[in-house]
Amino acid sequence: MIDTAPGPWSVIFATALVTFLLRVSGYWLMARVPVTPRVKRALDALPASLFISTVAPIALKAGVAGVAATLAAAAVMFLAKREMPALATGFAVAAALRALGL
Repeated sequence: MIDTAPGPWSVIFATALVTFLLRVSGYWLMARVPVTPRVKRALDALPASLFISTVAPIALKAGVAGVAATLAAAAVMFLAKREMPALATGFAVAAALRALGL
């Protein structure tokens, strides 16, 4: 029997190619869209919506420690406007709560 399943390198290459094409097509598309105040507001809101749509389900699945770590990281990011302190805070809160058994 012949194995027709793709190997790991072909999957990695295909994923990289699709990612590259999506990024290039996004730049190409946005070069043709006039940036009106409404479009600018939508683009400004995009990072927060991506954060919520990707991180919230993971945090909720992780339980109390995940939710607390996410809220702590978001608060530090809001106050300090820096990624590394926010990440460090989130990791520290998650580790501390996990050590306490939560």
